[in-house]
Order: sequence, then structure tokens, then C-alpha cells
Amino acid sequence: MGRQETVAMILAGGQGTRLGVLTEHVAKPAVPFGGRYRIIDFPLSNCTNSGIETVGVLTQYEPLELNRYIGNGHSWDLDRNNGGTYILPPYQSITGSDWYKGTANAIYQNISFIDRFNPDFVLILSGDHVYKMDYSKMIRQHQETNADATIAVIEVPWEETHRFGIMNTDEEANIIEFDEKPEHAKNNLASMGTYCFSWPVLKNYLILDEHDKESENDFGKNIISAMLADKQSLKAYTFNGYWKDVGTIYSLWESNMDLLDRPEDINLHDDSWRIYSRNPIRPSHYIGPDAVMDRVSVTDGAVIYGSAIHSMLSDSVFIEEGATVKDSFLMPGVVVKKGSNLNRCIVGMNTVIGENVQVGPEVEGGIDFYHDERVCTEGITVFEQNLIINDDIKFAANSMVYAPTADDGFNEIVIGLSELELMTEV
Repeated sequence: MGRQETVAMILAGGQGTRLGVLTEHVAKPAVPFGGRYRIIDFPLSNCTNSGIETVGVLTQYEPLELNRYIGNGHSWDLDRNNGGTYILPPYQSITGSDWYKGTANAIYQNISFIDRFNPDFVLILSGDHVYKMDYSKMIRQHQETNADATIAVIEVPWEETHRFGIMNTDEEANIIEFDEKPEHAKNNLASMGTYCFSWPVLKNYLILDEHDKESENDFGKNIISAMLADKQSLKAYTFNGYWKDVGTIYSLWESNMDLLDRPEDINLHDDSWRIYSRNPIRPSHYIGPDAVMDRVSVTDGAVIYGSAIHSMLSDSVFIEEGATVKDSFLMPGVVVKKGSNLNRCIVGMNTVIGENVQVGPEVEGGIDFYHDERVCTEGITVFEQNLIINDDIKFAANSMVYAPTADDGFNEIVIGLSELELMTEV
């Protein structure tokens, strides 16, 4: 393998439990976003645009769809003879095998992969963040300040600091303290989960961390904390652009709505910093003669005869005449039949909403299919992929609709697609 100055490692193996049924069958980074993208497109495209040619993608939970989507990295210009994209699941070695136990352990298990390229620097990236960032600027600061680690931070509203890991710094951007989800924060610089390490230093701390049986093998809690305790040089790199952790139902919905309301904040039409994706080839979208459209993003292959208001429509979505979709995100292949009204919904891939189905905060007397305040909030209702919702059903807001089991008693409301029907869809 040819030497690479920088190797990027994307952590893409998390289960994503806070996304509920949306990650029932796919890894979180493979969840659709913004009509024609997957969440993983953002860190992959950032690497390409930043001139980073060697990228390892660490997968674990439900990896098949993510692996298929990334392939050899061609869609992101990351299919290189020297470097390229590598899918890195946990594997069997002579010393045994184990699931990735934490973010630090995931990198530890791939030390030999990184060593093949003999890099000066290693970028650690999250696979579930939506943002456009030039990593080369962060690496340049890391070099110029002779830091052992550089951590990307972003200013967050003070009232939200309790949700983040906060980096306390001095006047020269030296990180002096890591404060995990503080009740009373000292500043509002939140860690973005994007790190640049000098590889010899990181390698040493990964080995030490692995031998610590009390460690949780986490970058923030263990690696960063250990480096601070040892007075290593840790610098903050302040990022000023759009950044969103889309690890919750509400943040995923909100970020899709941001594309409609704040397109200048994350411009997906900017040819100077393209977000690449592996798009299926579909015919052009079609808008019917009586369709109503207002602040809608429409992707290839979508057909709209009804009304779509302030919504994100992915490829091959079909909205029948007399149906209304508002403040919603429909993933690829969703069908909404006549008379149905969807408000504040996220609908999974290939799900069919029957006739006269009513969903939204304004619906009275709806079925509270499944409700968990930790997952579905702000009146948003989520539908799993590959469902058929029967006609004339009302759902209460904040529901999570999934394929029922025999014991649920919901079989007359929701039907999961059969294997034959799924094959027909493909």
C-alpha cells in the first residue's frame, strides 16, 4: 500500500435506537435523507472534497444495505488504486474476534489497517451527521499548532449545552477540560464528534485504553479524558457552518425541513462542494394538472397528483389525487392514496398509505399505535419501511407504526409486505 498522509475512519456501526423503526433493518448512516441522499453521503463527500483518498467505513449493525450502497466508493470518486474506500466490519483474527465494543475499540481493532498506509494523521468521523466541512483546514491547523489531537467544535445555543459534550478552552484554543452533557456549562463549544489525531499518539492511547478493563472504550469519555490527564496538546477547531446530528426522529425531521426553510445554510446545489450520492436512475418527476405544490423538494421519479406542502419527497414517491402531504419527509417508493392526509410524518421506504388515512397532531380519536416520548416527539409520526396501511385508519400524533406481530392485535391496521410483493417492487 502506498503511503497516505491522512486516513479517515468513519464510525458507521451504531444501532441508532433513537430512530426507532427507521433503523429496524438498516444502519443509521444508510437512512435516506433529503430526497436523493443517504446520511453517509455527507462524510464521504466531505472526504472527497477535502482531498482525502483513503477512507475506512466501520460497520457493524445491519450492515448489508450500507455495504451495498457504498460499494467500491465509485460514486464519491473514492475507488482508487492507491487508497480508496474500505468496508471494515468486525472480523476473525488469530487472537479471536469481538464486536466493536465502543468507538475507541472499533479503531483499535483496525490498527493494522491504518498502519498499512503509515499515515501522519487519522481523522475520526461520525457517520450520522449532516454537514459540509473542509477537513483539510482542520488538518492544517493541527499541523501548524503541533497538536496531538484537534477536535472540531461548534457553538450551540446555551440552553442546549446539556445535550452535548462541551469542550472548555483557554484564550489560545487549548482544550483544558471535557464536560459531558453538563447541567451548568462553562461555555457553549460542543464537540462535533470529528477528531484529527497524530497517528503515533492515538495508536499509543488506543493500546493503553484496550488494556484498561474498566474503560468504556469511548473516544470522549476515555481517550480524550486520558490525553487531557496526561497534559497532551489538544486544540479546538471551531466550525461555523451548518451541522446537525440526525440521531433522533425530531432532528432527522428538522434537518429535512431545514433544506426547505434554510437552503442557504446547507446548499446542496453548490457545485464547488458537491454532496455525492449513489442515485438510482429514475424517469423525470411528474406533477399532475390539478396538483398543489408549495415549498416542496421533489426527486426523480416522483409523481404528484394531490397536494404537497412544505415536504421532502424522495425518488419514486406517488401521491394520488385527493391526498395531502404536509410538513413531512417521504422516503423512496412511498405511496399515499387518495383521501389520505399526512401531517408531520416520516414514512419509511416503499410503505403504502391506504385511502383516507389521517395522521397528524390535529387528528382526534386516532389509534395510539406505539408511543415512546424518548423517540417520537413534537407531534411527529413515523412509519416503518415496507408496510401497507389499510384504508380509513386514524393515527394519533407521536405514534411509531411498525409491522405487527401476532400478539399485537394490529393486523387489521398494518400489513407487512410479503416477500413476493417486495420482489415485485424491486
